[in-house]
Parts: sequence; C-alpha cells; structure tokens
Amino acid sequence: MSDDNEKLFGDKKIPSKVMFKRIAHYVIPEWKSFTFAFLLILINVGLDIILPLFISKFTDAVADFNTPLAYILGLSFGWLGVSICSQILIYFESMILQKTGQRIVYKLRVEVFEHIEHMSQNQFNTMPVGSLVTRVANYTTSMSDLFTNVLVMLLRNILTIIGVYIIMFILSWKLSLVLLAFVLVVFIVSMIFRVVVTKLFRQERSYTSDLNTFLNENLSGMKIIQIFNQQKRKEDEFNVKNKQLRNTKFKVLMAFALYRPFITFVYFSALAVTFFVGVKLNLRAGEIVAFYLYLSRFFNPVQNIADQINQIQKATTSSERLFNLLDVPPEVVDKENPIVMDHFEGRIEFKNVWFAYESDEWILKDVSFTIEPRQTVAFVGATGAGKTTILSLIVRNYSIQKGQILLDGVDINDIEIHSLRKAVGQMLQDVFLFSDTIRNNITLHDEEYTDDEINKVCQYVNADSFINKLEQGLDTPVLEKGDNFSQGQRQLLSFARTVLHKPQILILDEATANIDTETEKLIQDSLEKIKNIGTMLVVAHRLSTIQNADQIIVLNHGEVIEKGTHQSLLKQKGYYHKLYLLQFKND
Repeated sequence: MSDDNEKLFGDKKIPSKVMFKRIAHYVIPEWKSFTFAFLLILINVGLDIILPLFISKFTDAVADFNTPLAYILGLSFGWLGVSICSQILIYFESMILQKTGQRIVYKLRVEVFEHIEHMSQNQFNTMPVGSLVTRVANYTTSMSDLFTNVLVMLLRNILTIIGVYIIMFILSWKLSLVLLAFVLVVFIVSMIFRVVVTKLFRQERSYTSDLNTFLNENLSGMKIIQIFNQQKRKEDEFNVKNKQLRNTKFKVLMAFALYRPFITFVYFSALAVTFFVGVKLNLRAGEIVAFYLYLSRFFNPVQNIADQINQIQKATTSSERLFNLLDVPPEVVDKENPIVMDHFEGRIEFKNVWFAYESDEWILKDVSFTIEPRQTVAFVGATGAGKTTILSLIVRNYSIQKGQILLDGVDINDIEIHSLRKAVGQMLQDVFLFSDTIRNNITLHDEEYTDDEINKVCQYVNADSFINKLEQGLDTPVLEKGDNFSQGQRQLLSFARTVLHKPQILILDEATANIDTETEKLIQDSLEKIKNIGTMLVVAHRLSTIQNADQIIVLNHGEVIEKGTHQSLLKQKGYYHKLYLLQFKND
C-alpha cells in the first residue's frame, strides 16, 4: 500500500526541518495563546518541583520532637495551597490549549477539504476514497493531539526533568552525579526505542489506510459481493490486511512492553542507590525523602516521554500524509486572471481535440465539430467510443493534451471554472443523492430558492408525480445514495435539481438508460419543454430517443465518423444506419 500511496499521493518522508516549518505555519498565528500557556506551564512546573521540599521539611520537623506545632501546620497549609494553585493553573492551561488546538485543526481540515474539492475527476478516479477519508478525519485528529496534548506534555516533562535534577544537585551534588549514570542509560535506551518505534508507526499508518480503503470499497459494493457469492474471498482478503495491521500493532506493543519495564527497573535501581549512598553521605532523613520523591518526579516524566514519542510519531506520520496530500497539485486549475462569464449563448466548438487518460492511450483522436446555440445534439457510438469523455471535457473535468475547445468563441481554458460549471447542468446515468431531504437534494442547501420555485420545477419535470404522494413531501428523508427511491424517481429528482439552477447548457449522459418506460415518457416530456432554454447535449444508446435532435455526431474508437440529422444519417447507409437496424431488429 505504501508504494500505491507514493504513486497516488506522492507520499514521501519530509525532512524534520521542513516539517517543523510547515507545522509552524499553523502555530505562529496562535503564538499569543501558546506563549501564555507556556508561562502557565513554567509556573506550574516550578510549583510541582517545590512540593517535595515541603515534604522534606515536614519529615525533618516530625523527626524533631521540639518542632512547634504552628511550624508543622504552616508547612501543611503551604503544601495544600501550592497544590491547589497548581491544579488551577492546569485547568486554565488545558482550556487555552484545547481551544487553540481545535482552531488550528479546524483550519487544517478546511484547507485539506477545500484542496480535495479542487482536484480533477481524473485524480479522484485514482485516489481511494478510504485513504482520503482517513487523511481528512483521522490524521487531522492526530494533529489535534499534537497541538493540545503531546507537545505540551513533552515540554512539561522536559522542564520537570531539568528542574528536578537542578534541585537534586543543590540538595546533594555527589548523589546527583551518581544518579547521572542512570540518566544516561535511560537516554540511550530511549533513543534506540524512538528509532524502532518510528519505523513501526509508519507501517501501522500505511496498513490502517489500506484497511480503511478496503472497507470503504467493499461495504459500498456489498450487494455485488453477496449476489456473486464472494463473501469468503473478500473475508480472506480482509483477514490478510487485518493481520498485517494486527502484527504491526503487536510489534509496537512489544516494543513498549520491553521499554517500560526496563525504565521501571532502572528507577527501582536508582532508588536503591539513593537509599544506600544517602546513608553513606550522612544525609538527613528529609533530604533522603526529598530525593525519593524527586526520583519519582524524574523517572515518571522520562517514562512519559516514551508515550509522547509514540504520539509524536503518529502525529508526524499523520502530518506527512496530510502535507503530501496538500502537495498534490490539482490537475485542472484556473489560469491567472481567468475570464468570468455571466452568460453563455451555448456555441460549442471542438478543434482537433486529442485526449488520453493515460499518456499515448488516446480516447479522442483529432475530434472536430461545431454545435450552434440552442441546438439539441446527440452523441452516438459503441461503449468506449468517447461520448462521455467529450461531455466531461466541456466542463473541464479533465484537461486535453492537444487541440482547442471553444465556448462562445472563447477557449474554455481561459474561462473561470466556477462560472463555466455554473452555466452547465448535468444529468448522469448514475444519480447521486445525499443523505438529506428531497428539498435539500434539489436546492443543494441554497436558501435563495422558495418553496414555490421548487414546486414549480418539480411540476415542470414531472417529479411532482411521486413527491405529492409522499406524506412529508419535499421534507421526505433520502437514505444513503437515495436507496429509498427507484432509479426513475432519482433521475427525476436529478432533473429537478438541474433545471432549478437554470443552466444555459444541458448535458444528459445516458439519463434514460436504466428507467422504466413510464418514467422515460415523463422525462421525454420534460426534455421537450426545455429544448429552447439552451444548448442540449445528449448521449443515448436508444436511438429512438434522439431522432428529433438537430444534429447527431457518430463516434467510433475516439473519432468522429459521421455527422447529420437522423434522416440524413439513415440515407448515408453508414455506421449509424447499422446501429439503427440492429436496434430495430432487437425491438
């Protein structure tokens, strides 16, 4: 999967210096919040380091029977006051960091999603949806943990380790130097642990993305899997991917299972040395107790740093994959200062157009034709002839390799993509409906449209024939992909959605291919109504539905081989005539 990611997303290791700069881009705007939180952390660490000194003094005071009770009470209340202040500071620090972190992640998610929105259809065809979902949802969450928890705790632990060692050095520099050997052992082991875990986490992220992609694809296609009785094979494939992820996670757990007990062993060894050397150096009972408490405060942060290394590696890997996705440039973009067109007459001209999804595998070869404004033009040909590709090129879902496409005499590469697509309405064979209401699927949440406008459009395209029979009407919920409606009903809703947005160019790609005869008649009736609204481009296998087209363009293997009206093409006795006779025989 990592090789696939490298090909599709350009996944690669980003140098630490570059990674730091890119993360800093999101952190710098929030520098005031982070600075204030840092000051609170600094004060809180200082208070936490002071607490063992109260216990040390208290131990010495209890050992001395002549110590006044007021002094002991003062130490007790002082310890309580510092503890309360510490917890209050932790509360404010956490609130500041959580809010700041969520603002950063919110901006990051928006940036990633907007970047995905600007990608071309060709890129979506090659990028697994599961991987995209993982990057937008899961990886940004890991980034959130980095800003709100991991880096903060890492900073706190580092400051605590430094502060605690300074205090121990002041209490007894000799004992502190002896304990330094334990510190070096922990440091070296932690560095080795970091290298091992970094590699394992990269594998884990790769396998997680692979598993999510597999689940997304196969859950969406579960109906086909069950129809063709492929459950066992898919289960075996899932088990392979699941075992890969499980084994990698097991290796991570084993690494931590070895690391943590080792650090604990070093901690207990350091305690034993502290007690032995402390007595040999004739330290007071309070000083030995202080060393005992400080050792706990020293080794706990060291052990916690291992967990932070775990989280940092996850966040770093997540950041890399997010940045790798952001580094994938959209294939279809506006030129600098594009032409914004408010209205199109609808004249379309292809001039010697060549196009291939993969280099040198030409789908269209030197295609040329002209469509006049308000004409109804049909594209006919065998599957793979290039009909749908032509329609996709008009709205710039892809960029052509050679030739020129003109719209009202203007090269479409010079027209702003937003204004181009706003003028084009599309009805496709596979209608996509969102999990929402009928109303929102028609308006796409554009609140400018009134109920009266929506009802008129539904009546215009004959969608009211079934909407009015529903108890909740326009507010009827739509299940995922519109599964609670028939293919014909989904097509009528798509038609209503298209007409409501008042297109000047209408594209119908096999819009009547998979619907019943009754619904087809409703759609044909609607098409007759809107013929004069704008230019209409139709792809249809049923030649009976395009006989009244102003022009029929016949394609074969990516080339235009015939052009004309239905009657003129029949008289030519060519390819179109053969298709017509073939369908007539079948009928």
